[in-house]
This record gives sequence, structure tokens and C-alpha cells, in this order.
Amino acid sequence: MTNEEILYRCNAITKNTLMETLSIEYVEIGEQHLVARMPVNAKVYQPDGVLHGGAMVALAESVGSAAAIVFMDPSKFSIRGIEISANHVKSMKDGFVYATAKPLHLGKTTQVWDIKLTDENKRLISAVKLTTLALPKDR
Repeated sequence: MTNEEILYRCNAITKNTLMETLSIEYVEIGEQHLVARMPVNAKVYQPDGVLHGGAMVALAESVGSAAAIVFMDPSKFSIRGIEISANHVKSMKDGFVYATAKPLHLGKTTQVWDIKLTDENKRLISAVKLTTLALPKDR
């Protein structure tokens, strides 16, 4: 399967989910990373008009979980996020926020993901660590 086909499938499965509600789109895949983006606008603001930290965490968990699916065998496993921590270091009011997930550990049962959220100028907005659990699918 080509990278374009993988991205198409990642985006196709977001219909009628939180990812669709937040307009999260998967935009790039590489050998060891997956990138998603989310528009920063009133839909994802906190009351004082800047990007909500919870929306950033939702973006990070979405891209990390999708990366776990992409880099493991999706026919054999279901992926669940089991722990997430985020350090928000800069605010945003507009544009796109990008989330890049890279593996720190790809075990058979647990995976640990380093996810950096950046603005369009590659300035760090949030640093996130996500742990996912691979659950074997029943056959």
C-alpha cells in the first residue's frame, strides 16, 4: 500500500468521529512518523480566544493512536490510548496546528509515542507523550 493510500484510509475512518468534529486531517506519513493537522479557529478556542489545550490533546491522541495502527498490523490489533501527558508551551489564535507522532517504543503490547505540536512556522506549541495499548482482535 502506498503512503497516499494509507493517508486516504486514515482520513476515511474519521467520518462521524471526534476527528471529523475537530477537522483533523492526516497529511503526511514517513518511515517512522505520521503527521496530522487541525485548523485553529473559534471551534477549538478556549473562552479567551486561543487554542484550547484539550483540543491539542485530542489532536495528539488521534495522531498517536493512528500511528500505532499504521505501524502495527491493523488486522490483528485494536489500539487504545492508556496514558497521555502534555506540556503546552505556546498559544495560537489562527492557522493550523500540526502534530507529528514518532515512536519511542514499539512493543508487542504497549507503544510509547513522542508527539510534537507545532505551528505553521515549526514553532513548538505543545510536547506530548502518549502510551498506547495493542489489544489482539478476536479471530
